Formats: sequence, structure tokens, C-alpha cells
Amino acid sequence: MHDEIVFCKGGGCTAKLGPEILASVLKKLPRAMSDSNLLVGFDSSDDAAVYQLTPDLAVVQTLDFFPPMVDDPYIFGQIAAANALSDIYAMGGEVKTALNIVCFPEKMDLNVLGEIMLGGNEKVQEAGGILVGGHSIMDSEVKYGLSVMGIVHPNKIYRNNSCQKGDYLLLTKPLGVGIVCAAQRVRRSSKEAMDFAIHSMTTLNKYAAEIIKRYKVHACTDVTGFGFLGHLQEILGYDFGAEIDSLEVPYIPESLHYANEFFLTAAAQRNRNYVGNRVDFRHIPFAMEELLFDPQTSGGLLVSLPPEDAKLALKGIQSLGLPCGLVGEVTRKDDKRIIVR
Repeated sequence: MHDEIVFCKGGGCTAKLGPEILASVLKKLPRAMSDSNLLVGFDSSDDAAVYQLTPDLAVVQTLDFFPPMVDDPYIFGQIAAANALSDIYAMGGEVKTALNIVCFPEKMDLNVLGEIMLGGNEKVQEAGGILVGGHSIMDSEVKYGLSVMGIVHPNKIYRNNSCQKGDYLLLTKPLGVGIVCAAQRVRRSSKEAMDFAIHSMTTLNKYAAEIIKRYKVHACTDVTGFGFLGHLQEILGYDFGAEIDSLEVPYIPESLHYANEFFLTAAAQRNRNYVGNRVDFRHIPFAMEELLFDPQTSGGLLVSLPPEDAKLALKGIQSLGLPCGLVGEVTRKDDKRIIVR
């Protein structure tokens, strides 16, 4: 049994700073000097930065790391890597290289660190990338992730804020990961629910990204620490609203039960505080509300596409085996509400 002082201590994307705190800090940072080659910076809270090198080539750059949310170090490494790699796919890019980011207690068994890094490297290789190095520091708790570099054609970037009225919203993975992990931390999650969550978290968004590339994607992001509704708000900006059909939202089956049992996270409450006043829940059970605010670790892609493209893309995504769905439609309403029915 590995030393448990580190694992399952509020890790994964539940460890992210709340969106409201992050926004208040970022708005105080000076914007970069004008550079026409910087195609995507931090102004729109997008998933990664994109910098153009040639007329046909741009680099995509991102990083992500966090504490563990599962007991097994190898699986934790897989999840953390899949989560970091996801940002490249959310921008429409292709993974090329990755660097390890490691925080590790000096007195902990180094075999634990070896397993974490082996798990991470497996996912980098699965993504078609190469692990080229990294950086490590001593810390009181384990934290692990990747800095990832990818490439994309400058005219084929997926932005997180370019949806159009009438688009359908496609979600490629189930919600509920944060709730299931919260239940697992007090040993109240079933093995089946936790196995389901791990399968979702270790599945690369590479495969969903390969499918949606066949269609006209207007906007895309991955659903992580800010929850479904927080990341939906990024897609909508303040020019659009949305109508969400709760019956079409994919989720880990037992997560609704755990939400009713109040296995919730502080991060979900921060998400509710940030975006909740924009959401109009219409006769929606409390558990479903919590599911929509639940922070996801290595969550699915949320994609805004024209209706016919969305229907065709859904068929391809369904073949991947995880619950997915067309969860709503982009609207243009005067009050810019997100209506959940």
C-alpha cells in the first residue's frame, strides 16, 4: 500500500482556484504588447495559447498539474497527463512534445514517483507525442502534470468563444467525476462508479477530436474545473444564451445518487457562486444542478456546431463507448440566460 498522505486529498481539477478569483487576478495583468503572431492569448480564458510561426503553422502551448484524486500512482499519472493533453485537442491541435511538472515529498518512496511518471508517459505516447524532460521540486504533497506543445494550422484553430446562434452543443464525455471522487474519498463510492470515472478520466480526448475535425466546429473547449456551466459560459460569452436539455446530459449513473447524498465539493460551490446567477433552472432536481456545476477532471469536449454537423458528429462520438449527447442549443436572448429544462 502506498503512503496515503497524498492521495485522495481534494485533488484533480477540484484543486483549481475558483473562476471568480482567477478572473479578478487576470484582469489586473497587463496585456501583451501587440504581436500579430499571437493568435490566442489569455484574454478569452481559452484552453491554450496559440502562436503563429509560418502561414501554415502555429504552435499550441499549455500546462496543467494538480494533486492526486485516486490512490493508484500509475492511474493518477495517466489522468493528470490526459487532462493536460486535452487542452491541445480543445484548440484543434496535434500533440508533439511534453514536459513533466513534478512536486514530490523528499521522504516519500521514489517508486511512487516512478509509477506516476510512467502513467503520464503512457498517455503522452498514446497521444502521439514525445516526453522530452521536465522540472521537479520538493513539496509537502505530490502534484503532477505536463507542459504540452502542439501544432495547428492557423486557419483551423478551435476557439472557446466563437459559437453561433442555432448551434447545437455536443458533450463528448459524462459528467459526475468530481462527485464520484468526493464519495470515494470517504469510501462511499461503489467500485463500479469509481471504475467508470477512472475510465472516463484516462480516456484521451484525441479520439473525439479526430471525429469532430470532420465537421464545421464553431467553438470548442474541454470541461474541467469550472464545471459544465462554467465552461459553457466561456463559449457563450455575453452575446449568446443557451437552452440546455437536462435529459440529454450524459453522466456517470451513480453520481446523481451521490449528489443527493451531499458528496459535493467546495469547487462546485465556487462554480455555482460564479455563474449561478446567469442560470435559470426550470424544475430541475438539486442533484442535476450539482452535476452541472461539478468540476471535472479530464472531462470531455464541449463543442458548438451547426445542427446537422452536430448530429453526424454525435454518431461518431457514440462509437467511442462513453456516454455523450447533444445537450442543448445556442440562443441569442436579450437577457443572455442559460436556461436548463
